[in-house]
Amino acid sequence: MDPSAAFRLEEFADYLGLERGLAESTVRAYLSDLQQLTRFLVARGIEAPHAVGHQDLREHLYHLKDAGRAPSSIRRLVSSTRTYFGFLLEEGILEADPTERLDSPQIGRTLPNVLSREEVEALLDAPSPDRPAYWRDRAILELFYATGVRVSELLGIRVAEVDLDERLVVVTGKGQKERIVPFGRTAAETLLRYLQHLRPRLDRGESDGVLFLNQRGRPLSRMWVWSLVKESAETAGIGRKVSPHTLRHTFATHLLEGGADLVAVQELLGHSDISTTQVYTHIDREYLRDVHRRHHPRG
Repeated sequence: MDPSAAFRLEEFADYLGLERGLAESTVRAYLSDLQQLTRFLVARGIEAPHAVGHQDLREHLYHLKDAGRAPSSIRRLVSSTRTYFGFLLEEGILEADPTERLDSPQIGRTLPNVLSREEVEALLDAPSPDRPAYWRDRAILELFYATGVRVSELLGIRVAEVDLDERLVVVTGKGQKERIVPFGRTAAETLLRYLQHLRPRLDRGESDGVLFLNQRGRPLSRMWVWSLVKESAETAGIGRKVSPHTLRHTFATHLLEGGADLVAVQELLGHSDISTTQVYTHIDREYLRDVHRRHHPRG
């Protein structure tokens, strides 16, 4: 049995190459580690990531030690495993991290850069109006920043789940849990133009009602969306890596910097645990001190 599909290894490889920008040789090394791990798990009757527990990962490490694997090789596999499960958590595929108590020193999760408001404006303006699919591409970027949705969530949105009058969208997150996320006037106007002028020409009866379609009338791929964000950042002159997750992180950070309540941001992002939201929103200590001084009765 090839466990790659059930364990989403192809999606993980896309993430490493497109979002993390790792070299092809590094991606192959990560995948080699994960393929070893998934074969071990399948042999134990574990056929999907949500069924993996902390003890299963510990048993895998013991197995490698017993087989005589070098400590450096085991440390690399632990790092690969942490990165893999961090990816699953960020994508909303898992709610708990089974790598939290592995023996190897924990490597902190790398958070993407936050864009400034000026950089966001430049990114949103990057698609050329001369492009045939301009309104679709612009609408995707606007919706990412307006809602903070994950790539998988954006690709799953259906036309019927978008309310342009109320400026709300139904988003299906982890565990098939639905949440309602508002978006602003600019995103609504861009979506309206896409729905009126472009999507009817793209839809050839094979869309299943999905909102964003490619030129063949089918749902877009994750890789294509990652490429759109990357190319738009390059066009905007942003001199560092930008991914859909960067926009999600920027969405949350800008809300908090504007005075939004952490619990409200947690709800908008679809986090089941507020500690996850706190990780996403790496607001510096001075900002927190300033909030405390201005809002606490004895600040």
